Amino acid sequence: MTRAFALADAGWPEPAALRAALERADAQLDHVSPVLEHLLSARDQSLFSDFLVARVRGMLIDLARQMLRVQAEATGEKAREHFAESHCGALAERLFATPVLVAHCHALALEWQLGLDLETRFGVDQVLSPLIQQRIGDRDPEVASSAMAALAAQTRFVRQQRRMALPLTELDAECFHTALRLWRAYGGEEGSDALTRAEGRLRASYDEGEGRLAMLARLVAALGPRSVEALNIQAAGAALFLSALAIRSNQPRTLVARSTNAGQLVRLALGLRAAGLKAGEVDLQLLSIHPDMTHATELDDLGTREASKWLSTAGGIAR
Repeated sequence: MTRAFALADAGWPEPAALRAALERADAQLDHVSPVLEHLLSARDQSLFSDFLVARVRGMLIDLARQMLRVQAEATGEKAREHFAESHCGALAERLFATPVLVAHCHALALEWQLGLDLETRFGVDQVLSPLIQQRIGDRDPEVASSAMAALAAQTRFVRQQRRMALPLTELDAECFHTALRLWRAYGGEEGSDALTRAEGRLRASYDEGEGRLAMLARLVAALGPRSVEALNIQAAGAALFLSALAIRSNQPRTLVARSTNAGQLVRLALGLRAAGLKAGEVDLQLLSIHPDMTHATELDDLGTREASKWLSTAGGIAR
């Protein structure tokens, strides 16, 4: 079955057709988190073998285990692993019902899936993409240093994703604070003093600026105008591509990752145009991600500022 670009037959970029396509895309994304929450909370996992749901579930369970191990240590539990395993299901249920955590993990699962696809079809290594390899040897020491840091962070990410693991320290600030709040609410008053101290240690050791996403953003910033190179997904790889697209199009990275889904071609095309790619270049990137796309986007008459405006005024999406 082939997949056609939705607006090509509607006379892209007619405003009415563009608005309708974005509204359909927004409506689809609005339903992502509730559907995932329902699937994640289902106890009979034999009914849901979907790749993305399994990965989201695995990452959230891993987060629950980490917090419960900290709790066991803080409260003096002797069988810490048993304590973590026995409470993991109940705490994970709370994480499954938290949209911001579900969305974050869903975006990482989509990124992983995209990376696997690029590796299979084009031989793009998920750790050392061609562009990162080039920039490690860059004459600009800031670029070279940022590329090395991004490489190290991506190496950790790949190892973690193979186990469907997600360290607390790799969460963004909003997700980190949300996870800890849910954990403390689950812990209740029992051992509250010990848990308060443990929570304090976790917060004191957390630094969003040392996480993988921050390292990728730092590389994009160091590249400056050259960051347009990272919009070539076969050169940049999935991780750097998503970060560069998010920054250059002024969109949340979670939303950008979701825009790589087959039903979000309109948003992905607009994002790439807003990020500075020409119409023909946009089509090349879309074909790299969706090789069965059958129509050109015909974005020649849509400028980068207009594309940015469309993205900023699109409704229905939690940013």
